[in-house]
Amino acid sequence: MISKSNFVAGIQCLKRIYLQVHNPGLATKSSPAAEAVLKQGREVGRVAHRAFPGGATVASGRVQTKEALRATRDLMANPEVPAIFEGAFEHAGVIVRVDVLQRDGRFGYRLIEVKSSTEIKPHYAYDVGIQHHVLTGAGVEAEQVGLMHLNREYIFDGKEYDVSRLFTLAELEPEDTVSEAEISDRLEEQFRILNQPRPPEIPPGRHCEDPVVCEFYDHCNPELPANHVSLLPQMRADKLQELTDSGIVSIEQIPDDFPLSEKQRLAVDCMKTGKPFFNPELAGELSALRYPLCFMDFETVFPALPRFAGMRPFDHIPFQWSVHRQDTSGGGLRHFEYLAEDDSDPRSPFIESLCEAVAGAGNIVVYNQTFESSRLDDLARWVPTCASDTAVVKAKLWDLLPVVRRNVYHSAFAGSFSLKSVLPALIPQMTYEALEVGDGVEAGVAWARLISPAISPEEKGSVRQALIGYCRQDTLALAKLFEMLRDCAG
Repeated sequence: MISKSNFVAGIQCLKRIYLQVHNPGLATKSSPAAEAVLKQGREVGRVAHRAFPGGATVASGRVQTKEALRATRDLMANPEVPAIFEGAFEHAGVIVRVDVLQRDGRFGYRLIEVKSSTEIKPHYAYDVGIQHHVLTGAGVEAEQVGLMHLNREYIFDGKEYDVSRLFTLAELEPEDTVSEAEISDRLEEQFRILNQPRPPEIPPGRHCEDPVVCEFYDHCNPELPANHVSLLPQMRADKLQELTDSGIVSIEQIPDDFPLSEKQRLAVDCMKTGKPFFNPELAGELSALRYPLCFMDFETVFPALPRFAGMRPFDHIPFQWSVHRQDTSGGGLRHFEYLAEDDSDPRSPFIESLCEAVAGAGNIVVYNQTFESSRLDDLARWVPTCASDTAVVKAKLWDLLPVVRRNVYHSAFAGSFSLKSVLPALIPQMTYEALEVGDGVEAGVAWARLISPAISPEEKGSVRQALIGYCRQDTLALAKLFEMLRDCAG
């Protein structure tokens, strides 16, 4: 059988559905972050059910298909049930689970798909289309089709979700859906592919990441050599295609007269010479900074369902900050930190303690100012008693990212200027490899464990140290990077 998720995977790539069915072991193991996203989606679905009082849920998980189909039929036969959640339907070798099947009139139904997003995305049309196809084939009349998604403008009062405003229910018009003919054609193609002895030969491309990153990405996209032409900064697809069509796959092979941007040509020169580039103007930019300097980093989570009063879906909850402070040029570093350790609202203690730690700073160095600036704006709105102090902090932000982009390049950047790419290239000893928490997404997952009531004291202590170590490393790395750049700039 083809499931709904199989079908949608096949729309993205026929090789993906083939591997899902025949070679699932080739998939990259699901990460804790990916599991957290799935868990969040299920939570959103359960909250959405509140919009249909009296509805009944068909058990999922390890429930056998035949049992789920039978349970769905029993609920449909009971006119007292106004809506069925996770109903199972099968037709011609395709099985789907419908988020909400709402009874509409005496005999008809309305098909409703629930999404934990704040907008309708084009690929949702296939998700809804395959469900409508199976329902029709199974003899279920569902002329109305709706898509229920989160309302980004909804502001939580901190007490109970108002599902009538938390969600937006959009009725899909024919032009927003996929025709029955196309669904049938796609299914025919997918069944044909699945009956072949080998997966289809489909070269890697943009479809490997759009609309989602395929679980077989690593299988189909082996790691490229460090000198591959695709690793030049801001390499456009048409230029890349032109080079590879000419048999040019390494940066050293690129002709001198091939049209490249100034940044790309600089990257080529660095690869050919094996030497990093430091712009003579770097010294002037760094000298503009005023001491004391603070090196600052935030960690946040952005849950689909708002947790505290005044928050909207996907608003960031700031739960941790780290600051390294240097009072004079060449002086020692002092470290300050904050970590929320329970499930109470962390916003006020976060900003109050941060303002105290950076008080009197000349400049506050960050990497990608847009993120910290946006979080400070949020906090000023949520904690008005700290708004003036927050504005002072924001006014002192100094972004190292554009300075690096303008003035520095190393072939090991591989076209990226993220801190995780820049740092190991310029300061190899500053590594994240030994840390239990290695990036911001992992930090968010770890924080969810930290504040869970079910966590043991021993595990809580371990998770706490992992989070503190990671955030501390971020700001220490920022300070060391600044020092290194200042020394290289002379």
